[in-house]
Amino acid sequence: MKPSREEIIRLAKIIWNYHLLNQKLEKADAILVLGSSDTRVAERGASLYLDHWAPQMIFTGGLGRMTKHTFTRSEAEVFADVAIQMGVPKDKILLEMKSTNSGDNILFTKELLLKHNILPKKLIIVTKTYMERRAFAAVRRLWPELDFIVTSPQIGFEDYPTESRPMDYIIGAIVGDIQRIMIYPRKGFQIEQDVPADVMDAYNRLIEAGYDEQLVKE
Repeated sequence: MKPSREEIIRLAKIIWNYHLLNQKLEKADAILVLGSSDTRVAERGASLYLDHWAPQMIFTGGLGRMTKHTFTRSEAEVFADVAIQMGVPKDKILLEMKSTNSGDNILFTKELLLKHNILPKKLIIVTKTYMERRAFAAVRRLWPELDFIVTSPQIGFEDYPTESRPMDYIIGAIVGDIQRIMIYPRKGFQIEQDVPADVMDAYNRLIEAGYDEQLVKE
């Protein structure tokens, strides 16, 4: 029997909370904003710059799985426009516009910074709220020497859905990211992370309830 709506929300919150790292902000050399379809990520990054957490911004992202059908320009360009409209000077922004996934976001950004002779000791990484843990795991694997902090839009689970990304979509996305946390380490994309028993139970029960549309087909 399919769980009640109340139970589905309860299970989803268990997974949502697991994805959050709640890391404390520290001053850094630059703010790296990972592209996506959610411009609230760009707003969070721009706010951090305007609050003087770092003197440089980097936006990374070409056209990925979710944006190639909806954006006419790269994620990096769309996000940079948001930041500029909020008051970030254009000359404080670098763009990486080739990457199509989170791994390439990191690798191509490293190349871009080397090209500009920028060697950051610490970065603030900004991503979607439910992708904090996966972003952390990817950066730790692909840029192991880097000191970094992961943050995201400060939006709670109930308030995160939008008209274009309703609650059921968000639940499917957070379920899909649990699967990626488990399978991507063996592909070399991320470090291994422990998935607690209650998170695994919520994951399995939500898949049984039909929230499997964003799972990776292995």
